[in-house]
Amino acid sequence: MRDNVEMPGHLARRFHQIAVALFHSEMERCGVDLTPVQYAALVAISANPGIDQITLAGKIAYDRTTIVGVIDRLTRKELVERKISEIDRRARTLVITSQGARVVEEVGPAVERVQDDLISGLTQTEGDELKSLLLKAINALNERSRAPQRA
Repeated sequence: MRDNVEMPGHLARRFHQIAVALFHSEMERCGVDLTPVQYAALVAISANPGIDQITLAGKIAYDRTTIVGVIDRLTRKELVERKISEIDRRARTLVITSQGARVVEEVGPAVERVQDDLISGLTQTEGDELKSLLLKAINALNERSRAPQRA
């Protein structure tokens, strides 16, 4: 049996753990209270004004039930607004507020630093290869996820 520290699942969990720690450190440095999922949601809402919560969950590969809490927190922080859908009055659409747009713009360089830090121990070629292999593995298993990513 393989040692746990060499198993892909363990390595993925550790890499994610490090990525989240680096993200939180950068957000703290920026003076912003934002999680990686909240940032992903903000960016997706910014790029897709009027998106509904279910579509948003698919875009960022997040559980459809749990996304409600993410949106609740972004709404309380006044970074996102919920609006009644013009197409389906039962549905809610999401738009980024001017404050939310400012936060995305302000923390963008910090998020880029995190991405660079994550592969800083690799050469450019190795970093490109890691990203390529991660995408290949993720795409192969996307539909088996509890929250598959949708285009």
